[in-house]
Amino acid sequence: MSFLPPPRPTWSYHTALFLVLLVAAPASGQRTVLAVGAHAGDVELTSGALLVKQRQLGDRVVILHLTLGEGGNPRLAPERYAAQKRREATEAGEVIGAEIVFGPFHDGELPDDDATRRYVADVIRQVKPTYVITHWKESIHKDHAATSRIVSDAVLLASLEGVHTEHPPHRGVRGVWYAENWEDAVGFQPYISVDVTDAMGRWREAVTRYEFVRGGIADFRYLEYYEALSVVRGAVARKGRAEAFDIDASGKRRVLDGLP
Repeated sequence: MSFLPPPRPTWSYHTALFLVLLVAAPASGQRTVLAVGAHAGDVELTSGALLVKQRQLGDRVVILHLTLGEGGNPRLAPERYAAQKRREATEAGEVIGAEIVFGPFHDGELPDDDATRRYVADVIRQVKPTYVITHWKESIHKDHAATSRIVSDAVLLASLEGVHTEHPPHRGVRGVWYAENWEDAVGFQPYISVDVTDAMGRWREAVTRYEFVRGGIADFRYLEYYEALSVVRGAVARKGRAEAFDIDASGKRRVLDGLP
């Protein structure tokens, strides 16, 4: 994923200051994007259009669902809904063109501990991602916040020689991006905008594999919300549709010898 220098501003001063636009042009070699969600459906909704776009550009896409989100259907026992969510996640992954990894954890009970960090670190070592996408660090859902902490630490653990797992260290992660999620809104700032206009059709095909997105399980209008959000982010980015991401504050530092 390559950053292009900003053109001479043709829009407002404040937009030029705060908008960073990612142009997802083909790179010289294939990249690998690992998206890690607390529950099946999380990353498809929030970053699925980017995943579709990068797959169309020839990149490898892997989705790790730490839990299935099997507790989210009040009309089905968790065991039955888990089987349904696994089918839906598999079908959504096929539409995106992503490889799917299912974690061993349970909805609402994601352990925020060293063992879980080592599990994710070993997935990182096996997948060897160039970029990692996950939840923002503050959320109204405990699994989302835990996932963010776990992934951030796991990227470090995966790079260390002294941390022993089944696979050798991987130091090739260029960045961790945090996807925009209505449940993870506190403190989130849309720092990076990605033009996903041409990926929205396949994104919709992927996310509507999930019953909770189509409606009928929860009263939150997931599909309408994320479609509308893509229009809002696209308007700000001067694109048709866009997805927005934040990064750690340390990644926003720039050192210059003078005015750019």
